[in-house]
Order: sequence, then C-alpha cells, then structure tokens
Amino acid sequence: MELRFGKYALRPFRKGDEPSLAENISDKKIARYTLHIAYPYTAENAALWVDYNRMLARKKDKKQLHLALDLDGLVIGGLGLANINGHRAELCYWLGVKYWGGGIMTAAVRSLTKYALEELALRRVYAQVVPANKASSRVLEKAGYKYEGRLRKHEMKLGKPVDLLLYAKVR
Repeated sequence: MELRFGKYALRPFRKGDEPSLAENISDKKIARYTLHIAYPYTAENAALWVDYNRMLARKKDKKQLHLALDLDGLVIGGLGLANINGHRAELCYWLGVKYWGGGIMTAAVRSLTKYALEELALRRVYAQVVPANKASSRVLEKAGYKYEGRLRKHEMKLGKPVDLLLYAKVR
C-alpha cells in the first residue's frame, strides 16, 4: 500500500529506513509536542520501530497502521492510524523539524484521512494534540478536522498529567 501526493509518498517502513528515521525524528521540539516519541531518539529506537512495523505487516495486523512519510527514499516523517476499532481510528503523526511550515503534513493528513474514510470505510478519525502545539492544530483544521474539546489531564507525559485537544473528522 502506498499513497502518493506530489513528490511525497506514505508507504510502509522498510529495512534501510533507520538512518533517516533517527535523523529526522530525534529533536527536542518533536519530543516536546508528542506523547510517545523519546529524545534522544537513537539508531536502536529506529531499528526497533522499523522491525515492529515489518512484523505488523507480516501478521496483517488490522488494529494499527504506521507509514513512513517518504521524500526521495528518505523518511522525513511518519503518520499512522492507531486503535483502529470498528468504525474509528486515532491519527498520529510527526514531521522532521527542517520540513515544518511547508504544508507537507497537511497534505499527508488529508491523504491518510481520505484513505481511512474511503478505503478502510471508517466513519471517524480523531487526533489528540498537546495544547502548546498550535501548528498541529492548524494542520488538522486545514485538513478538515473539527475541534471537539479539551481532554483535561488525559495522558501522562514525563510523569505529569497533561491536557490534550481533541479533533475529529467524520464521514
């Protein structure tokens, strides 16, 4: 499965992705604005992630889908659908800092959301955003997601409860 938009593609992770994955994801800004991405993100972390996703593909796991955001064969970001359950799934994503501000993630979110709603026949795709991540909220709004509310002390980050903003797109 591959989704193409412009010069970018969303495709499964593969052997050889580890160096560009580790290089583009290991940034304090990405860790600050996400719940589950560590900093520093090491080569070992990247190898484990690639292996994990290759295993999911072999098992044909239908509960989650994680894709590399590819530019010229390099992983510059990642998007996924987690907690796929019946009619809904959670959208998760990150983008390497040097690629921020160019509309890449908005296009990628639109592409994966369209796939989720049309090809997977989901009725609801939702995303949770750390309130300080204003750019992520804008990405979702530009991709047609609607703000649904604030989830107070919904998750733990570094041992502290954090609020999250909930966005969703429904069919």
